[in-house]
Amino acid sequence: MRIAHLADLHLGFRQYHRQTSGGINQREADVANAFRAAAAGVIEARPDAIILAGDLFHAVRPSNHSIVFAFRQLQLIREALPNTPIILIAGNHDTPRSSDTGSILQLFEELGVSIAADAARRLTFPALDLSVLAVPHAAWFGAEPLVLRPEGPEKHQVLVLHGEVEGLFPSDRTSVEYGGVVFDAATLECERWSYVALGHYHVQHEVAKNIWYSGALEYVSPNPWGELADEARHKIRGKGWLLADLDAGRVTRVPVAAGRPIFDLPRVDGEGLSAALLDQAIAARLAEIPGGIADTIVRLVVENVPRHISRDLDHAALRAAKAQALHFQLDLRRPESASERGNAAPGGRKTLPEVVGEFLARRPLPERVDRARFVSTGLDVLAEAAEAADGEPL
Repeated sequence: MRIAHLADLHLGFRQYHRQTSGGINQREADVANAFRAAAAGVIEARPDAIILAGDLFHAVRPSNHSIVFAFRQLQLIREALPNTPIILIAGNHDTPRSSDTGSILQLFEELGVSIAADAARRLTFPALDLSVLAVPHAAWFGAEPLVLRPEGPEKHQVLVLHGEVEGLFPSDRTSVEYGGVVFDAATLECERWSYVALGHYHVQHEVAKNIWYSGALEYVSPNPWGELADEARHKIRGKGWLLADLDAGRVTRVPVAAGRPIFDLPRVDGEGLSAALLDQAIAARLAEIPGGIADTIVRLVVENVPRHISRDLDHAALRAAKAQALHFQLDLRRPESASERGNAAPGGRKTLPEVVGEFLARRPLPERVDRARFVSTGLDVLAEAAEAADGEPL
């Protein structure tokens, strides 16, 4: 029994301002291409069942383009694998805040996809000796408490959830989106399940034996740098999906190539450097990017840069680099004063963009507002305001 486990596709995700020749946001196109590649990989692998563990879309009301694209990719899978069960649950991004708002996910029932959008569903597939308890985001808020335990005589018992295992995510939450349900790992009663397919955490991760987050297929959080750091902590590089062999007790990572390179370059310490020397240090870091900066997503943190030095940097060269990249974030950080060092909280003082970014990432928003674009726009406005004031990017 082999199960393809995918999650957090976030179709319709938009970030930065560049568009394709067809007028689609470039990052939205990257995310779509990742799903296209994953769908082709699933078809090639020919699993016995396919699980999509939440957040198929980035917004409750996705664009018509995103809906048609998702329908077409699932249709291709259905045509290639006509007898393979496809189970799809709603994540927090897929779940309307109002109970009288319908879910777009019901559309995919036309393709024979088993949907759990509002309440938990126990699905059985006798020919596969398989039982799946599919628990969408909204099921946690029902009148009756959830009972997460296997039932029935089926040999293969699978649980599908979308949420946050308490205590697992990084303490600084830099790679974690807000809005997910938090639950204790003990709730899963992991030893009783053949496999637990989790969604919400965008980094592939084995929680325990037979309990996995498949991770996202692309970098679709407002803070890709946090995802890169978290992948490094887990000794993982890149995105993909999982192929779980329940009989063999083996889980295989299936990579999906990123739409474009993403780099968080080694930091530069600007202490004691003149503007000219700092220009050289920045240029040297950018020269280290394999293949050059064109069409990449890059961050470079430069610490201990006084205000007068940042004013005298070669801003024409910086603008040229930003024009080549899809996104180049130069994060200039001023030296801490003695009073700031004395009052700093453990772990270091956060920069203003970090504080603003975290605030915007958790601020309540109307359903129609794309959070990633909201955060990105807010940080862009902050940077423009700083440059207008004194020529110093934050």
